[in-house]
Amino acid sequence: MNDTYSIVTESPRETIELGYKIGSMLKGGEIIALTGQLGAGKTHLIKGIASGAGAEDSGSVNSPTFVIVNEYQGRLDIYHIDAYRLESIAEFEVLGFDDFCYPNSVVVIEWADKIEAALGTIDYIKIELQHEGQTSRKINISNCPEYIDL
Repeated sequence: MNDTYSIVTESPRETIELGYKIGSMLKGGEIIALTGQLGAGKTHLIKGIASGAGAEDSGSVNSPTFVIVNEYQGRLDIYHIDAYRLESIAEFEVLGFDDFCYPNSVVVIEWADKIEAALGTIDYIKIELQHEGQTSRKINISNCPEYIDL
């Protein structure tokens, strides 16, 4: 896990397509930490990841801001955590994060910068999204496993 990629998408559709490509290569057991400003495309990327990982209803993917965790079933179990409203790492730990991490699951965390300290020494894929223009986004992906070939 050491490959780093920098990709620019020109539209929300391209961001979703990039997520699909990532999701289709996931094997299970991955943790993906997403960071970026409001409106940077984190949820679009997750829609694509869920679809690529075989989520049965990837069209219903939305940011779980108030419920904190959404689950999508498919080829892999996907746990979508939104840390935006969490006030502390202790609140994150109460969610039962460890219970979401197993060989046939993928955990995707929006606003991961708020809880990154809780991840400690766990290997995780870090994805940072940045505004490049009105619809374009620069997406930096680090600590990417070698089987994810972008």
